[in-house]
Amino acid sequence: NSIVWMLKFYAPWCGYCKKLEPIWHEVGAELKSSGSPVRVGKMDATAYSGMASEFGVRGYPTIKLLKGDLAYNYKGPRTKDDIVEFANRVAGPAVRALPSKQMFEHMMKRHDVLFVYVGGDSPLKEKYNDAASELIVYTYFFSASEEALPESVSLPELPAVVVFKDGGYFTYDEYEDSSLSLWVNKERFQGYLQIDGFTLYELGETGGVCSFSIYNVFIPEFHFPLLKTLMQRVAKEYREHFNRDFQFGHMDGNDYINSLIMGEVTVPSVIILNTSNEQYFLPSEPIESMEQLVQFISSVLNGSAQAYGGDGIIQRIKRVAFDARSTIMSVFRSSPLLGCFLFGLPLGVISLMCYGICTAESDDGSDDIDAPKREGLTDEEEEEEEEERQRAAALEGPEEEDEDVGEKDPEEKKTD
Repeated sequence: NSIVWMLKFYAPWCGYCKKLEPIWHEVGAELKSSGSPVRVGKMDATAYSGMASEFGVRGYPTIKLLKGDLAYNYKGPRTKDDIVEFANRVAGPAVRALPSKQMFEHMMKRHDVLFVYVGGDSPLKEKYNDAASELIVYTYFFSASEEALPESVSLPELPAVVVFKDGGYFTYDEYEDSSLSLWVNKERFQGYLQIDGFTLYELGETGGVCSFSIYNVFIPEFHFPLLKTLMQRVAKEYREHFNRDFQFGHMDGNDYINSLIMGEVTVPSVIILNTSNEQYFLPSEPIESMEQLVQFISSVLNGSAQAYGGDGIIQRIKRVAFDARSTIMSVFRSSPLLGCFLFGLPLGVISLMCYGICTAESDDGSDDIDAPKREGLTDEEEEEEEEERQRAAALEGPEEEDEDVGEKDPEEKKTD
């Protein structure tokens, strides 16, 4: 039907679901007061497991917008403004029209990245509509006539798909940029980003769908503007060389990247991370000039730079051990008493069990050992063994009698 629903699938025991609950109420109130056609609800995935399975729910909480026969996953930050913006974007048309220059300029001010189809009906327009239906969860899509474009925009041919960002515009080339969906998925990011854990996750997803490896170059933290300025210049001036393979940006603080590479990154510094196979690269010397930065990036691109990390079996084992250690340390830091109880009690029980096993008295098993030996003997061997025992007993008998004779009581000595 025509009703658009946005549902939150949750589990009663899920801590993240409980944390999202007040935000979810605010989202519902905001959409209702603004007159949005989106209806907001929630569903206990443990009680309605069949429905959750039908919609492909694999984790909690999961937010899905149901529009017609399509279900759109929300993967953005769990804030009221971001969720409301997602609902309004996806609930509307996949491609919105820009009928005038005024409307075009208004949208340019509102959006950092703007995708626009320019031209009439064509096979390219059909591809654009398909890409918009698939990627509307990430960004807006627009269409306009050539007359609605600013005078500064000059397109060599029509129809065309253009992205406006970073103070300029770039045109999709059907022969060089592979599929339109892949091009849009890559170009939906600005040339230079402030990167956090969520953005890095999105960049990783982009790397997973592309046929080429995407490296994300970023600064874990900078105390001096030099590195930031160098990175911004490379992102802009070397776009034609590196844009296809690299995403540039910076990250405040090194805690997240330290946990990602299971190591320590000095601050400030430059690191290149391959999100497709979890390899990372570090410069052999501090970056202090544009030439050094370009040379370092080029060495990663041509394969001459030393790679660290990866997703091999050894690294996976290290990851399990690192995550376990991090979990234990976080528990002890947040609540030492709880940590002692959770880890001390099982260790104490195991220690007592080991002590009991090691100190338990064992029965003399000589008879049990002799029995199997006798079972393996033949009748003749058993008779020979019996005769040997009798001869040994006969030899021991006289010696014992002599000892008895030699040891007399005092009364017997007096009688003698």
